[in-house]
Amino acid sequence: MKPSGSRPVWRQIPASVWALGCVSMLMDISSEMIHSLLPLFMATVLHASSLSIGLIEGAAEATALIVKVFSGTLSDYLGKRKSLALLGYSLGALTKPLFALAASIDMVLSARLLDRVGKGIRGAPRDALVADVTPVEIRGAAFGLRQSLDTIGSFLGPLLAVGLMLAWANDFRAVFWVAVIPGVLSVAMLLFGVTEPANLARAKRGNPIRRSNLRRLGREYWWVVMVGAVFTLARFSEAFLVLRAQQGGIAIAWVPLVMVAMNVVYSATAYPFGRLSDRMPHRTLLAWGLLVLVGADLILASSARWEAMLAGVGLWGLHMGMTQGLLAKMVADTAPEDLRGTGFGFFNLVSGVAMLLASALAGLLWDRLGAAATFYAGAGFSLLSLAMLFMRRIGSR
Repeated sequence: MKPSGSRPVWRQIPASVWALGCVSMLMDISSEMIHSLLPLFMATVLHASSLSIGLIEGAAEATALIVKVFSGTLSDYLGKRKSLALLGYSLGALTKPLFALAASIDMVLSARLLDRVGKGIRGAPRDALVADVTPVEIRGAAFGLRQSLDTIGSFLGPLLAVGLMLAWANDFRAVFWVAVIPGVLSVAMLLFGVTEPANLARAKRGNPIRRSNLRRLGREYWWVVMVGAVFTLARFSEAFLVLRAQQGGIAIAWVPLVMVAMNVVYSATAYPFGRLSDRMPHRTLLAWGLLVLVGADLILASSARWEAMLAGVGLWGLHMGMTQGLLAKMVADTAPEDLRGTGFGFFNLVSGVAMLLASALAGLLWDRLGAAATFYAGAGFSLLSLAMLFMRRIGSR
């Protein structure tokens, strides 16, 4: 498909990208109905410590990102993306009832890990499929659109959670059962709404992770991987935003609105900044995104009052809108076409290790030194990322 200058960019984006965005939206509604309440469920019902919550959240997200390297590589080897994505979304839907049944931290951990295995299986093939079906000239817009639709689910889910918590007198488990429904609808949308290209490129010379293939992932690609890892160290699990809101005295039923506020900003900005990434230097946009994250961390470190929380999570969401689709576009642009799934997989593998370290460190700082130390550390890693961008620019002159 060739882009046409006579039509708006959003109309040039393939129908399968729109469908994948809707699939992501439905699954995010399901997941966020649970995840926006899960830190509070663990803390108030299961009496878990902040360090335990940080380790569970970090291990869960790291598991998802690490699994992506294998599913991405397999999608390159087979020349198939949709079937792996379908497997991943199906597993995610099937694990949702486990949260409603959980009676211990161990069961929550098991459910969280299985759920994130599903996310890991679907993530790299889905992102590679977006790149496969989209012309390079509008690839940033396509990633931004998918991310925007995905993030709509990220704020609709907590909104539904708040409404149901208020209606059902803080019945966590009942809300978790309702979350099963959009998860099932997500699988149906993927099955019937997404078409995979018939002539998808398969990895050359067999195994995508053999040495000769990995050498084709050049220096620019690995630089993107390194920057993504440091970004992840700066942006630990968003569960700590929820815990910070609770410190400000917000009623438990209303705490998920913190995630709503963040994701409204994220959703509103992901597509415009995705389009912008097709037209401006990537490092410049990344640098601005990091400065925004520094501002968010400093505000959240200074106060837990609702005014500070609103400003901090708004800036956090703006940072996400500026950088997440851009990083996906940079991976797609720097990885060879037949190794695109592997490229997304390794990017997320390294980011997954960084997520585990970041969330464990955030929980440890929170327990030992207080919430402010956690956010100051995030600001410090953001400045380190900014220094990396600046040094790279000087070195490339």
